[in-house]
Amino acid sequence: MSAILIFLAGIAGIIVWWMAKQRLTSKPWLETGLAGDAPQMQGSSATTAKVGLGIFLAVVGALFTLLISAYLTRLSGTDWWSIPIPRLLWVNTAVLAASSVSLQWAKTEARLDRSEMLNTALAVAFALAVLFLAGQVLAWRQLVSAGYLLADNPSNSFFYMITGLHGLHILGGLFVLGRTTVRARTSPVLAKIRLSVDLCAIYWHFMLVVWLILFALFAGWANSFVDLCRQLVT
Repeated sequence: MSAILIFLAGIAGIIVWWMAKQRLTSKPWLETGLAGDAPQMQGSSATTAKVGLGIFLAVVGALFTLLISAYLTRLSGTDWWSIPIPRLLWVNTAVLAASSVSLQWAKTEARLDRSEMLNTALAVAFALAVLFLAGQVLAWRQLVSAGYLLADNPSNSFFYMITGLHGLHILGGLFVLGRTTVRARTSPVLAKIRLSVDLCAIYWHFMLVVWLILFALFAGWANSFVDLCRQLVT
């Protein structure tokens, strides 16, 4: 319960910050001058898309929070045997982080209208994301080969379910990223794809944060933090 409350508080803070940044909390009746002189107050597809993505990510974050809460609750069971963390997950984490950095690089290049560097950054981000998914599948195969099957232990089931769900979100993001990469190579006007690059970068940064939390959870690093939260709540 404490983990859920902390996450929801963080999500609420992000939403408030985002609304302020998008001028959704502004008071137009207090603005002076003609409506045409305030283009920032006009409807914007970019604002709508970013707010829509923010709502979607809030839902995704709530889903992972519920799974994490269930994981922590089930952790105290007598039939729980923690699954070992393959060393490959360290490499996969670095690969996903590099993919996120590459998308931030692509975002910068799109703003500077440098198409060649933008294409390179998007291609690198896409390739690294594919490598991350391949690494996750390979890590699964290593665990299965070592005898850690899906239904043998609740810890195994949670690990495969949560990492699989995260992988599905990365796979969905790859579809959008791939389409953005193709558009960047075929569109003569980079301004038309800046929004797509921005949305991909936001999505990738979020999925990286989610994965870092999951990795810390599976590695056992989050246990002391959870104990501290429980002490603060009680």
